[in-house]
Amino acid sequence: MKYQFIDRYRTIYRVEKMCRILRVGRSSYYTWKKRGKSMREKTNDRLVLEIRAIHEKSRKTYGSPRITAELRAKDIRCGKNRVARLMRENQIAAKTKRRFRITTDSKHRLAISPNLLHQDFTARARHKKWTGDITYVWTMQGFMYLAVVLDCFNREVVGWSMRTRMTRDMVIEALAMAINRKRPQKGLVFHSDRGSQYASHEFRRLLEKHHCIQSMSGKGNCYDNAVTESFFHTLKTELMYGETYNSRSEARESIFEYIEIFYNRVRRHSYLGYVSPVDFGRLSMVA
Repeated sequence: MKYQFIDRYRTIYRVEKMCRILRVGRSSYYTWKKRGKSMREKTNDRLVLEIRAIHEKSRKTYGSPRITAELRAKDIRCGKNRVARLMRENQIAAKTKRRFRITTDSKHRLAISPNLLHQDFTARARHKKWTGDITYVWTMQGFMYLAVVLDCFNREVVGWSMRTRMTRDMVIEALAMAINRKRPQKGLVFHSDRGSQYASHEFRRLLEKHHCIQSMSGKGNCYDNAVTESFFHTLKTELMYGETYNSRSEARESIFEYIEIFYNRVRRHSYLGYVSPVDFGRLSMVA
């Protein structure tokens, strides 16, 4: 009984102190408290629940612009600033980016192709410009290497391959997957760095067989292949930095699910007006 009285006294003291600071009457405070939450506050509570659900579905990768786009797709009207404020107040944040090491091996005597893109990654139609690159994936069993092929038009990953060694076979496999899936017409430009895998005779023969034109970045210039570099940053930020792969097969399954199910078909891309690569491709065919 004694402690209950003390707690009640402390509560009254805090209320009176707050009322003095805010310059409001104590009766006004209790009237406001009995009234409960306003319509705006109730709407914000429902909105926060939607934001949390979208944030979880996106693997905690979406910031306020993508979450706003997702809410609008659900016919929930709200502004980006409001979403950003609610996320900040409720400690909902997208994963942050980290740096990762370069895997390019350009110290070789193989022929180098000219740079045909000159950092122009725009494309008016699908399968006109593709880019490719390699990155590493750490597992408890050792490194894996991932090679991808992206379409500049809609940023879709059209081909990919994973191997335990960074060889020409993996880039050939990734390109072969892309060609078999998409059947590009003659004249497609394939752009990559100057790595020995892309400069190999076997890789060049595959390009020539399908009438593709090879393009390569300038020496040591990562901006010349910015589209693929950006994808690898996204992949590592949104997937790998939150995972510990116990085996290579576990890493392969995780990356397959990310590329084929989430990135290509679900993830909203800012460059594409916050639609997924596959949806952007479909919309371009309808337009």
